[in-house]
Amino acid sequence: MMEEDEIVDGGDLGADGAVGDNSNAMDELTETMKKVNVNGVPYEPLADGEYDAIVLGTGLTECVISGILSVAGLKVLHADKNEYYGGQSASVSLEQLFDKFKESKVELPKDVYGSSRDYNIDLIPKFIIGNGDLVRLLLHCDVAKYLEFRVVEGSFVYSGSRPHKVPVTAREAMTSGLLGLWEKNRCRQFFSYVNGYNPDDPEAHEKKDLKKMTMRELFKYYALQAETIEFVGHALALYTDDTYLDKPAEVTVKKIQLYANSLLRFTKSPYLYPLYGLGELPQAFARLSAVHGGTFMLNTPIDEILYNGSEQAIGIKSDGKVATCKYIVAAPEYFREKSMPVAKVVRCYCILAEPPPHTRESGSCQIVIPAAQAKRQTDIYVLVLSADHKVTPGGRYVALVSTTVETDNPAVEIQFGLNLLGHIIDKVVTVDDVLAPRSSGNDDKVFLSRGYDATTHFQTTSADVFDLYKRIFGQNLEIQTKNASTEE
Repeated sequence: MMEEDEIVDGGDLGADGAVGDNSNAMDELTETMKKVNVNGVPYEPLADGEYDAIVLGTGLTECVISGILSVAGLKVLHADKNEYYGGQSASVSLEQLFDKFKESKVELPKDVYGSSRDYNIDLIPKFIIGNGDLVRLLLHCDVAKYLEFRVVEGSFVYSGSRPHKVPVTAREAMTSGLLGLWEKNRCRQFFSYVNGYNPDDPEAHEKKDLKKMTMRELFKYYALQAETIEFVGHALALYTDDTYLDKPAEVTVKKIQLYANSLLRFTKSPYLYPLYGLGELPQAFARLSAVHGGTFMLNTPIDEILYNGSEQAIGIKSDGKVATCKYIVAAPEYFREKSMPVAKVVRCYCILAEPPPHTRESGSCQIVIPAAQAKRQTDIYVLVLSADHKVTPGGRYVALVSTTVETDNPAVEIQFGLNLLGHIIDKVVTVDDVLAPRSSGNDDKVFLSRGYDATTHFQTTSADVFDLYKRIFGQNLEIQTKNASTEE
């Protein structure tokens, strides 16, 4: 009779019932349990193997969506085929920028350029409006604590022959060189009404129903001139075209209020930019992913997208290993067959030794050139940054001039903006497609973001984040911000 401490598990018995060594069978069972099964085929797991969502690409849109999903408690695998963060919106040194876009190797003497390693040049730099949706999203995801922001020093609009500070209050309207004598008073009345408007206070409406009244009708009521309408729509409300004119005015009024409130909070301009550039954002989201149990992987080639029998994406394969998911969110360059070019953007990166003229010696600024001023169909944007934001060596400035391509000669199209910069030490020009998804993604469970447009602010990118979320979940994203600060 066996003593109690001699009792063994039946799994350790051989075929004849004798006690034996069956460790090999147990190892095989364990290995089988570790496999990821897709359509009946077992694979080695990629990372943890099973996820709620897989996000491909580490551009800002993909990073924000990844953060939103992680904060919501979903298990996320975030992968990038590149060995660096940022994808199309990566940050590079000056040497890397020139190696990437110039046809031949360029010498970079320090007395001309400063140290190449002191440059953190964002390939697609965009300013963040202080009280806007992107800041709210960063707070919602609780990544603002990993970043340090600094206020952009100036916001300008081109009119006549030079840039002017963008006026947004009644007082600024009366002192702005942008406006003629009679237009100052009309604009003062307009700004007084707009900044005092409260949708919940009928007395502030002054018998105007902005839910029905179009923006064109509101402008006409105040008899504003075409050039005033131009800068209000494009430099304050930040529209990229004029279709807003025939839509309810309340939406535009709220956009102007957003600009005004952001300016009131940060005083120099309504815009913020992170120290060391936008390349810090993906790294902040990588920390967030780790906190919430997700996985962040660079240098991960995507060899195959796996689908079920209904042609819905259920995973990815990389170097023979597989991770499964309920859906994929991706930058459009990962799915060329599911995306299409909707525009081209020309960008010119310039190195300067001093701030552009007529920008009040601003170390950082945005200049919006409305289309009509340059006799074009689309606006031209100028963005300037310096050592104030830790993106250049001291005494050097980086400027970006960008616009939507309208002709067969993109380099000529940006000349209007280049003329505002003063002396340019060196420059490089690129032309890129703006890709957009061909479908919503609901049928194949592949939800693609949209490529980056010519604007130098994040309003259109923020709208893409909200659109992506609604396509995935069928409902609007509700932002809950935590107590955090983005003050300088």
